Amino acid sequence: MTASPSHPPIVGSAPRPGSAVLLRWAREDDTRAFAERIAAHPALGHAFIELHGDLGAGKTTLVRHLLRALGVTGRIKSPTYTLVEPHDALGFPVWHFDFYRFDDPREWEDAGFRDIFDQRGLKLAEWPEKAAALLPRADLALHIEVQPDGSRTVRVEAGTDTGRELAA
Repeated sequence: MTASPSHPPIVGSAPRPGSAVLLRWAREDDTRAFAERIAAHPALGHAFIELHGDLGAGKTTLVRHLLRALGVTGRIKSPTYTLVEPHDALGFPVWHFDFYRFDDPREWEDAGFRDIFDQRGLKLAEWPEKAAALLPRADLALHIEVQPDGSRTVRVEAGTDTGRELAA
């Protein structure tokens, strides 16, 4: 895994809210290593992370590695058809959303997801653009793009101080 900030870095600092860092994941082990790194942050238990990327980019793979790093056992399913899959991590709940099937952002409100977002716990959302402006500001936004050689380029954007801590 390699990283290059999109702005000149300050030694020992994490990206400021609104800034981004670029990572390259050459293989799935890099995805797992990133997931394990952010799983180690206590702030993760109250974070909201957006996962952007085309079908097959690796969003669900990242979530699976993150949930395993958080102690989740058993089958970890994609929420593509259920819209949300709840999990119990070590010390906090995790909600894995997939808004791919939304035709209208109001479906987020109609489904009662606002109540879940108001609760403590980690929220992970695939296809957040389908819920548009109804979602709260993400602590961390990950934009995953598959490269011709199969590696992934990942733009990590910290939207809050919590996101900045997670990205550090």
